[in-house]
Amino acid sequence: MEKYVESLGIIAPKAVYHNLSPAKLVEKALERKEGKLTATGALLVTTGKYTGRSPDDRFVVDVPCVHDDIDWGKVNMPISREKADAIYNRIVSYLQGREIFIFDGFAGADPHYALSVRVINELASQNLFIHQLLVRPTKEQLESFEPGFTIIAAPGFKCIPEVDGVNSEAAIIVDFEKKRVIIAGSRYAGEIKKSIFSVMNYLLPKRNVFPMHCSANIGADGDSALFFGLSGTGKTTLSADPNRMLIGDDEHGWSADGVFNFEGGCYAKCINLSRENEPQIWNAIKFGTLVENVIMDDETGELDYSDSSLTENTRAGYPVTYIPNCAIPGIGSHPKTVIFLTADAFGVLPPVAKLDKNMAMYHFVSGYTSKLAGTERGIKEPQTTFSTCFGAPFLPLHPSVYAQMLGERIEEHNANVYLINTGWSGGPYGVGKRMSLKYTRAMVTAALTGALEKGEFTLDPIFNVMIPKTCPNVPDEILNPREVWADKAAYDKQAKDLAKRFVENFKKYDNMPQHIIDAGPKA
Repeated sequence: MEKYVESLGIIAPKAVYHNLSPAKLVEKALERKEGKLTATGALLVTTGKYTGRSPDDRFVVDVPCVHDDIDWGKVNMPISREKADAIYNRIVSYLQGREIFIFDGFAGADPHYALSVRVINELASQNLFIHQLLVRPTKEQLESFEPGFTIIAAPGFKCIPEVDGVNSEAAIIVDFEKKRVIIAGSRYAGEIKKSIFSVMNYLLPKRNVFPMHCSANIGADGDSALFFGLSGTGKTTLSADPNRMLIGDDEHGWSADGVFNFEGGCYAKCINLSRENEPQIWNAIKFGTLVENVIMDDETGELDYSDSSLTENTRAGYPVTYIPNCAIPGIGSHPKTVIFLTADAFGVLPPVAKLDKNMAMYHFVSGYTSKLAGTERGIKEPQTTFSTCFGAPFLPLHPSVYAQMLGERIEEHNANVYLINTGWSGGPYGVGKRMSLKYTRAMVTAALTGALEKGEFTLDPIFNVMIPKTCPNVPDEILNPREVWADKAAYDKQAKDLAKRFVENFKKYDNMPQHIIDAGPKA
């Protein structure tokens, strides 16, 4: 392995550690003062300036072999071969004389579509993270391992924007030609995970596999379900169902054979985590888990999940096997149910609605949720967020590629599609209340069991979705959002305003078929 490292240009490393066990990686991280142990044995680290992904620092190397494939723009910003190679050469020089941690693993639980990934880390804690997040190889697989893609993460290396042609000291550079990713300047472990996801989103459609930013689980009868949703909508929480087996919480592929997890672990948000509402995630935060940016009591080692003083985006990375009812390997049948999750802070979307194929295509492309940006600074006005295909930051190809693949699979496998609002009811943020997790779980259950299909639906005149008249274990009166607003005129005004935002956002998708446009909200 030392010779391999030198072949990359990393000369005379202080030490090279290859596929260390989680226990050894925790030992090294503590020895190097990268973090501290919590009361439950998890490794806690802080990530400094970067507590989340840095989308303005992500680049794709613009070379002829990929130029016509990439959907260039704000998400996929081009960088020249010359600039990318110059940064790479300085990173490997930076790593000379340092300890190097290497993990070899797989992205993809289905061996037919798995990508072998070699991750080279400056930090033991980040190597622990990716060890837990990727599919871990057997001893036999490790002996014959050949990397299909290489990730080099050196958060201690700082770019020089005026020299390197980047935007800050951080840079995430995806190089499809040389099959590598370099990550500089950021300690946030999610950059490694999402870089691999972006690579899969480029490679798999060429093999007729639909890559998805979603969680997935499977019922006792073998019925798979998908949960799409942006951060904070409940994707991880709702897929961790004690009555179903978890396939994975974030990234999947839908092939001709069914669905499969890209990962071998979970990366759960921890803000306001509670033992009562998310017992499986709560219990997974133990030895071998990496926790980012949660505040800890140094005397007791107890974590305060309600403290967002470092960031709202507190995280925990752990192997999927820490969830008691996980599906190993992470493979399932063709989904019977597809659920789009949104957290509507305006309080006007129905808590559950059925979508036909065209409606599903519309809402998949829209990728709507709303966020309460900056509430710690007193800003309480909800902000609309539209993230194409519920994963815009990770999509190298044009959105139409992914949308078409979803539509084809819904039609081919006759999947039922629902939109579930985990946000506010009875009024917007500050007036209404957040939808009860108990009721949301009941709606999800009714969708998964087919109970909703047995009832009647009414068409919402503004949002153009089908609202069920009844849902088991959910009061009928909360199913129609207008009925739970005290001021009906205020509801109508707010609903029409949100509908207009949908329409305006959708105008940016050129060449979208009219039947999909017509399936959206009515401004």
